[in-house]
Amino acid sequence: MTHKQRFIDALERRPIKGLVPHFELVFFLTMQAIGKVHPQHRRFTQWNQMSEEEKRLLIDDQADCYIEIAKKYNHSALFADAPNNDFDEQIRFYERLREKTNDEYFVMIYGDPTIGIPNGEDMLELSVLCQEEPNKIKLEAKRAVKEHIEFAEKLSKYEGLVDGFAMCSDYCFNTNPFFSPSMFSEFVTPYLFEIIKAYKELGFYTIKHTDGNIMPILDQIIECKPHALHSIDPQAGVSLREVKKLIGDKVCLIGNVNCGLLQTGSENDVIADVRRSLRDGMPGYGYIFSTSNCIYTGMPLERYELMNKIWQEEGIYK
Repeated sequence: MTHKQRFIDALERRPIKGLVPHFELVFFLTMQAIGKVHPQHRRFTQWNQMSEEEKRLLIDDQADCYIEIAKKYNHSALFADAPNNDFDEQIRFYERLREKTNDEYFVMIYGDPTIGIPNGEDMLELSVLCQEEPNKIKLEAKRAVKEHIEFAEKLSKYEGLVDGFAMCSDYCFNTNPFFSPSMFSEFVTPYLFEIIKAYKELGFYTIKHTDGNIMPILDQIIECKPHALHSIDPQAGVSLREVKKLIGDKVCLIGNVNCGLLQTGSENDVIADVRRSLRDGMPGYGYIFSTSNCIYTGMPLERYELMNKIWQEEGIYK
């Protein structure tokens, strides 16, 4: 079986033999791991000034960066970002990525129009608008969903080019969601439901990411029926075992290895946490191994490689 087939089996919560599938939403330590600058750190760089040959070389180099990391660490999926926003150029990039991998990996791209936690500059304005002009917020939410659906409809004509969407709007702090459950049901849930339904009808898989304490809104997220939920954040007190018990029969679960421990814990802390995640996530299938966020800039590469080693030795379905 290809990595892609195994990843899809996990998303569909089907039984798997061998290694639990693994990927990271983003793996920023590409310079340390393979000597390449991560594609997101050089996106849009002088694209419009490039010759066709320069564009071709950049597309190849960025595709190779994603592929080399996946091969080195036995990932099953690529969360890939094209070097330019122009639709035709995106298609060109994803076609090249597929050509280079021979459809070995599950390929996902960003696609989440729903309202996440605003930055500090916009937080007050959004809070006021939700109270004083809620219809304005809802109209913008509808517009964003419509725009994303139109993009997905165009993309779906290129059958098999992209497998799914990583929906990366963050909803929660470590203590609680930004919106109360009642406000979440008003300003997020209807639009999350609509975009997931549209993606699935077009044949795409949906992986809903949010850090933080998701428990007060977990039921609403699951009502929207994504294929998978990432990242089951232990730094926010979210228990993979508890979430698995509550919703493991409805959705694939991804993540839960504590990024904070990878950054600052001892080696023994890391080993114990990886084993806990595997122990809590593997029973009953429907589980994909990863960190509780991503492999971010500043994390020691050797800690990720320790995590990866324990997974490859112990994350095995008999």
